[in-house]
Amino acid sequence: MKKVLITGGAGFLGSTLSRRLVNEGCQVYCLDNLSTGFYKNIIDLLPHPNFEFILHDVTDPIHIEVDEIYNLACPASPEKYQADPIKTMRTSVIGAMNLLELATKTKAKILQASTSEVYGDPKISPQPEGYFGNVNINGIRSCYDEGKRAAETLFTDYHRQYGTRIKIMRIFNTYGPAMDMNDGRVVSNFIVQALKNEPITIYGEGSQTRSFCYVDDNINGMLKLMKSPEEITFPINIGNPVEFNMLELANLILNLTGSKSKLVYKNLPQDDPLQRKPNISLARQVLSWEPRIGLADGLLKTIAYFQKEIDQSLVAVKVNH
Repeated sequence: MKKVLITGGAGFLGSTLSRRLVNEGCQVYCLDNLSTGFYKNIIDLLPHPNFEFILHDVTDPIHIEVDEIYNLACPASPEKYQADPIKTMRTSVIGAMNLLELATKTKAKILQASTSEVYGDPKISPQPEGYFGNVNINGIRSCYDEGKRAAETLFTDYHRQYGTRIKIMRIFNTYGPAMDMNDGRVVSNFIVQALKNEPITIYGEGSQTRSFCYVDDNINGMLKLMKSPEEITFPINIGNPVEFNMLELANLILNLTGSKSKLVYKNLPQDDPLQRKPNISLARQVLSWEPRIGLADGLLKTIAYFQKEIDQSLVAVKVNH
């Protein structure tokens, strides 16, 4: 039985990956400090004999004998990672070092969940893996952007120096069920605001673009990358190359929810990227991967999840009163 450690395992991507690997017959060790992850995301897995939850922070070393490590530990929404920027940097850098040490000692294969934020506010589009980016090293987003860039450097140097078996995945704007509806990301913000018939907040003119990848497509890419040949140690973009601006996304969500929400406009946050669009030629070539689920279909699944979450929270409020 393959033994797999997933850090950040109670988060959005981590819990989805944990469930997938348990169902595939792996022994899964789900590690999380629950700073942004939730027990509710893994509660159905807790009784399973192939699943073990470990309350632990990756900035502290850990030793566990495993075959594979997925490093998903780090807040991914601007609201969450900016709340404690030093902790975000420690998680990205010290956490990566601790896990690389573990992978090197146990000869485990280790995958780094990096991010499209390594490209900063890009000057070229779509963004290929060879683009070095346009990143502000002193901005309010820098703790995350530079933390992830440093983690990629550490992964590459551990491979060069110690032969550590590494994989690097650059994730572009993933969404879907198990997202935290209060995480401050655009998809969750828009859906929750629409379902509650509250004003939908558009920053700037709404012309900035993102490319949205449904969670199941993301996990498929992640698993394909982990299973790829040993010589594939370079970063690979995993995302949906279909680009939408914020006004298009807001109007699509309004149509899918039947909401009566109005659009309100606020100033664009500092260093908010104006464009996100992955070049996935490399993923297609070396992983035979590309996204399958369109935005409307993925949003419908996500809207259903958030509606259930909102209904349950309303029931809880009534019971408590």
